Amino acid sequence: MFSYQDQFSAATKAHFDAQLELINTLTAKAFEGVEKVIDLNISATKASLEEYAATSKQFTGVKDAQEFTTLAASQAQPNADKAVAYSRHLAGILSSTQSEFTKAAEAQIAETSRKVSTLIDEVSKNAPPGSENAIAMLKSVVGNANAGYEQLAKSTKQAVETLETNLNTAAKQFTQAAEKTTRSAKK
Repeated sequence: MFSYQDQFSAATKAHFDAQLELINTLTAKAFEGVEKVIDLNISATKASLEEYAATSKQFTGVKDAQEFTTLAASQAQPNADKAVAYSRHLAGILSSTQSEFTKAAEAQIAETSRKVSTLIDEVSKNAPPGSENAIAMLKSVVGNANAGYEQLAKSTKQAVETLETNLNTAAKQFTQAAEKTTRSAKK
């Protein structure tokens, strides 16, 4: 049978190990999200360069101002559509990453809480008289850590939702501006 100090130490170590594991999991999820954003940006940049080269060739063949205006206007709507698609793809990546982040955190927190609560209960049963304050403090630390993780998950979700809303608003405004430009050029 373990002594009180050994059990207390085991409970504390289990809690800190779980925190470290959670941080590692969340960091891995964050890097996965960043990797997806980088891949999206590389793909978008490559496509933009290819389109720029093709458009440049078209503009070099322009013979008058009317043809230039028509060609410029014809580029506005496709560019707006691409910007909207990009922002939606980016919002999808952010939403997916946030969802994975939250899921990993919730699973880890639930498992950690269960393990630590079990250890604390064991320590409580075998604790010598007068150790109630130490046990209460340990329970408080675990409770505060769990509350902090829950707040982090809520804050992250709100930040991603706000970013998605802002991206969608910007894409909508950009599309409207491109449509207006296209209509003006056709007149």
